[in-house]
Amino acid sequence: MRIWKCEDPIGVFVLVHGAGEHYGRYQWLIERLNREHFHVIAGDLPGYGRTRGKRGHIDHFNQYIDVASHWYKEAASFELPVFLFGHSLGGLIVIRTMMEKQLPVHGVVLSSPCLYLYDPPKKGITVFARGLHRLLPTFSMKSGIRGELMTRNPEMRTEFLKDELFVHHVTVRWYQELTKAMKSSLDHAYQFPNVPLLALQAGEDYLIDKGATHEWFNRLRIEDRAIREWRGLYHELFNEPERAEIFRFMLYFIWQRLGRL
Repeated sequence: MRIWKCEDPIGVFVLVHGAGEHYGRYQWLIERLNREHFHVIAGDLPGYGRTRGKRGHIDHFNQYIDVASHWYKEAASFELPVFLFGHSLGGLIVIRTMMEKQLPVHGVVLSSPCLYLYDPPKKGITVFARGLHRLLPTFSMKSGIRGELMTRNPEMRTEFLKDELFVHHVTVRWYQELTKAMKSSLDHAYQFPNVPLLALQAGEDYLIDKGATHEWFNRLRIEDRAIREWRGLYHELFNEPERAEIFRFMLYFIWQRLGRL
């Protein structure tokens, strides 16, 4: 875990990254948040980046929830408004953490949250994995995440190809835990706490099913919520050529909740 501090802070952002990646891919967003007077806390999730252990593997989804909760506690120690930000898998982790821990955050921002896969494994493979994860939980398979599916930004695609920390395989246990977390989030959306929520969804998303984002959003029972689908943009909204516009949209939402408008 790392902390990026700024001068005259008005809040703290906790960033939770997506599947396969690491916090180093969020340097642009971190710098922009610092510039707008937000401290930022981020780290590598278990099985990713520079963490120890089997790559692309967890024994239980609660491992992610425990890590996100720890980052939140660090953020809360500043005694400033705390916002949780989660992209893709990170969005799912933020959702499950909020449902389980009911954290008193000032707001939540989700970027293309992973609530269902755009191209899930075929039924035969799913059944095979369901049986295998108890016998060989660390058996690995390709994740199917490719640079051309993530962003239209050629510079970011090139960086992705050079990224030695990116994890391209996941284990059968990881997939089973992901599946259960996605289903639980959709089935029990009503358990999401009544905190301000902004959902940002890519319009051309070839990694997660954008329809599931809208379905989950419509099942919520909270007072302050907003969703924006960005037409023509790919999965990694904050790596797209239009990311400055998306950042301004998010920042406006945050400022409103801080009473700065």
